[in-house]
Amino acid sequence: MTLLEVITKASSSTPTRPNEETDYPIVLNPGPVLLKLKPESDAQQSQNSVKKVTGWEISQTDNELIALGHKFCKELRRKLKDTNSFGKTKFLGMVTSHLEKLANKIGVSIAAGKTEGVYVCKLVKKLRLFIGRDVKGLILEGCISFEVWDVLGSLIENGVVEHASTSNLVHKLIEKRRSDLVVLCVKHLLDLQAYDLMCILKYFLMLPSDGYRSLSSVREDWERQASLAIEKASGKGVSGENKSLAKDAAVLIMLGHDGFSVSELCLHYFLASANLDEVIFAACASKLNGEELKALIQYFGKWLRKYERFPQAGPCPGSSSVGLKFHELRSLEEVVGSLAIEARLCGTLANLSERLIIERQAYHNDSLGNFAF
Repeated sequence: MTLLEVITKASSSTPTRPNEETDYPIVLNPGPVLLKLKPESDAQQSQNSVKKVTGWEISQTDNELIALGHKFCKELRRKLKDTNSFGKTKFLGMVTSHLEKLANKIGVSIAAGKTEGVYVCKLVKKLRLFIGRDVKGLILEGCISFEVWDVLGSLIENGVVEHASTSNLVHKLIEKRRSDLVVLCVKHLLDLQAYDLMCILKYFLMLPSDGYRSLSSVREDWERQASLAIEKASGKGVSGENKSLAKDAAVLIMLGHDGFSVSELCLHYFLASANLDEVIFAACASKLNGEELKALIQYFGKWLRKYERFPQAGPCPGSSSVGLKFHELRSLEEVVGSLAIEARLCGTLANLSERLIIERQAYHNDSLGNFAF
């Protein structure tokens, strides 16, 4: 009998539970579980290569966490069906109470004042591994319904958004013009689909006027990083290799900040996203209309002119060691190389590349005015 047949036979004799995954919606602590497993004391088992074990039992704490999650889901699901009598304050109170119970069960203390949104954000950060799958989905739904944007931002940043919810989340945020949270999705969600990325690209290329309202934090973040980079590059408390890294990072941040609109700063994050590769970007760009293509060409044209003036600039992965975080911006070679690959895959991008070449030639001829479309 082959090993595969042995495993198959042993598995077929074990009762299965199709809903077992939903019974364990949290990350279980494997230590106590594995220590209790023992081989079956069956004489017939000694002849098999695969031996069954007994003693599977999750810890009392995990059982209590799961029970708390089931109870919370049942109550919150019922409340969300009637939002006329259930508002933002009651929703936050329920979420806070549930997370506090989880914290008490596992012995976690939160050093923060109980200001509604801030306190919940702290709880989410500390307890993200202990929040059940269904609980995550309902809290996400409630945050969108009641527009609890600070808590929603914390869910996104701390990886609490489940894969099944990402597409709906992105489209709801675009619909509600929460551009700052769309940026967080691009930065922190690692399973965005090609269609979601295409919608995000279109959104930032032709950002509606009411989409700018929530983007002040993006500009402020860049300005804060620029000031920090200048401070470190000037030698205040930094020396040697770190000072060199700070100077390289300062140049890169300057390139990415100066001359770009706030919506184009969001495109920086889009191009640096781990979700994006040449094939996906080609697919996204092939769906752009004329106005969107024009905006994309102008955006890339700005990068080309920047790198013409500062050819020494490039990605600075070591900048995080001195407290700077904008090292993910792509170099000119990556941008142009990406366009070259995509141009071979997509006729629309071939036209885009040709127009970039025309604009670059215009730059060399000191003709930096608007070029014809």
